[in-house]
Amino acid sequence: MSIRVLVVDDHPVVRHGVQHLLENDAEVEVVGEADSGPRTLEQVALLHPDIVILDVRLPGSDGVEITRQLRRTYPDIKVIVLTAYRDEEYLLGALRAGAHAYLLKHASHQMLCEAIHRVYKGERLLSPSLISRVLEEFEAMAQERMIEDSQLTGTELQILNHIAAGDTTREIAQKLHWSE
Repeated sequence: MSIRVLVVDDHPVVRHGVQHLLENDAEVEVVGEADSGPRTLEQVALLHPDIVILDVRLPGSDGVEITRQLRRTYPDIKVIVLTAYRDEEYLLGALRAGAHAYLLKHASHQMLCEAIHRVYKGERLLSPSLISRVLEEFEAMAQERMIEDSQLTGTELQILNHIAAGDTTREIAQKLHWSE
């Protein structure tokens, strides 16, 4: 049984290039292609792929919104974002929308094939260069949540921030207009 893939990109050379690369994998079958958001939804309804590989910037709709619609309408279909965009907005937006993988277009043929197989099995994947960015965002969210849950007053949080910045007691007192 082959993994049925739909390739979505507004650039024909990218669609054909991905299709050509995947022809070498006997377990992957490219069942179709699309060049826009609306066309993607039409093709998915018609072809029932297992995986949709798409860019985050498409004419007629962005890939994040298409991912969200696909995951809502076809929860069994998995989405791999293949894009040149490293922006946090796209990366985190795609992951929040339900993308199973986010790969940069400079990924190797082997990485793309591996991503297809791993995502098909239910795993999630990121381009290695993006992992630290996601972890930094996760760490920031965890710190925000910890602060929100801490029940510390605003002044207490200010003091902690100054301590974390390495300020001395005297510097903190001066900055907060307190006597030492």
